[in-house]
Amino acid sequence: MKYCIDPVSEVILPIVDSDSVFPVRRVYCVGRNYAAHAREMGDDPSRDLPFFFCKDRHCILPVTFEGVAELPYPLATEQLEYEVELVVALGKGGKQLSVEQASECVLGYSVGLDMTRRDLQAQAKAKGRPWEAGKAFADSAPLSPIVLRQQDLLQSGRVALSVNGEMKQESDLTHLTWSIAEVIAKLSEQFELFPGDLIMTGTPENVGPVVVGDRIEASVAGVGVIRLQVVE
Repeated sequence: MKYCIDPVSEVILPIVDSDSVFPVRRVYCVGRNYAAHAREMGDDPSRDLPFFFCKDRHCILPVTFEGVAELPYPLATEQLEYEVELVVALGKGGKQLSVEQASECVLGYSVGLDMTRRDLQAQAKAKGRPWEAGKAFADSAPLSPIVLRQQDLLQSGRVALSVNGEMKQESDLTHLTWSIAEVIAKLSEQFELFPGDLIMTGTPENVGPVVVGDRIEASVAGVGVIRLQVVE
């Protein structure tokens, strides 16, 4: 068999303290999984069923826990916004999973940013169109290396983001509307999940814009801290 064009390269994330790497299959995102964020986006913060959207795996910008990574300002937007999230990496999959089965699927965690072209997302929402233009663009998912799970799932821990040293987002995993295992179980009712899938579990309140030159620091307790600078 001969390819008519060069095949797209595989997307991988390193695993902390391991020679192995994590090959990414698909990136799922959970919308409005913190009540306070749901309110700021004009939604009802009651415990509605979670809803999901996707980013292409080639949206991932792998970053390390050392130094400052460059985050290119994307095309076609005047409102690039940050959203810090705990990201879950699956080592097992399945469909129509129970919460207990879903819990067993988690291999590890990553610190992630769901960068959003908010103006394009708002335009799409106003017309009832898909969100891809606002969510699924190059480098829209900066992700740290995978930190392997230690026994029980993360149930609590600070989630935070600052811009130029000023705290912007700060919450705790205890404020997730739907827990990690519940999110996986609900997602598996709509999609068959596989090893290599990533799930971005939602962002706290106080999302906001960044411009070229801004420095972002994002962290999840028990996982790590990543630092990025927005560049042209």
